[in-house]
Amino acid sequence: MAGMSDSDLSLVRLADLDDGALAEVYAPPSEPWLRVNFVSTLDGAAQGGDGLSKSINNPADKRVFHLLRRRADVLVVGAGTVRAEAYEPPTLPLVVVSRSGDVPPSVRGSDLVHVATCADSPGLARTREALGEDRVLVVGRDEVDLVALKAELAARGWRDQLCEGGPALFGSMLAAGVVDELCLTQTPRLVAGESLRIAAGVGVDVRLRLASLLEQDGTLLGRWLVDPDPGP
Repeated sequence: MAGMSDSDLSLVRLADLDDGALAEVYAPPSEPWLRVNFVSTLDGAAQGGDGLSKSINNPADKRVFHLLRRRADVLVVGAGTVRAEAYEPPTLPLVVVSRSGDVPPSVRGSDLVHVATCADSPGLARTREALGEDRVLVVGRDEVDLVALKAELAARGWRDQLCEGGPALFGSMLAAGVVDELCLTQTPRLVAGESLRIAAGVGVDVRLRLASLLEQDGTLLGRWLVDPDPGP
């Protein structure tokens, strides 16, 4: 599927793909490769009424979610999302992006947890003492430099990079131009209200190209590539 033109794309049933075929669908075309994975309702909510994404996902979304984690070299998540979603200790390297430098309580104690922060972070010294020098990535002076972060992850051998948000981090990544791909699951639900969208922060205008589209029981799982040369 990765080499298909737009005219060749068709809706494929997720259930028709075994794990090997599904992994091929999501294979990155080059490295380093930064993909962002989100789930939303059809009206654009990135969370349910409880404020969590867990309440709007389903088995189809979870299958792709776990596939992306298995194939990734590193997981990148904003500190606020780690706290809100109560992330468990990771099974692959986890880089928590935090300007304050704090490590969320649910993942403290894991040797796989790293923190990406900036030189002016108020918690830098404390975090270095807790994690050690090598597990604290200082990228940027007063804000986390996401271009430098992507390069640093690749330099450490983490070339298949997976980000799970949240919306503020995704918005900043789009503004910085470091996102290569968006994996978006749309579940057949409407929630209205004031839920977050998948991207927040400063306005951007990023054009995407559909690479694959899977379906299961009304759930749509799209793989969108950032167009490096969108033209006029």
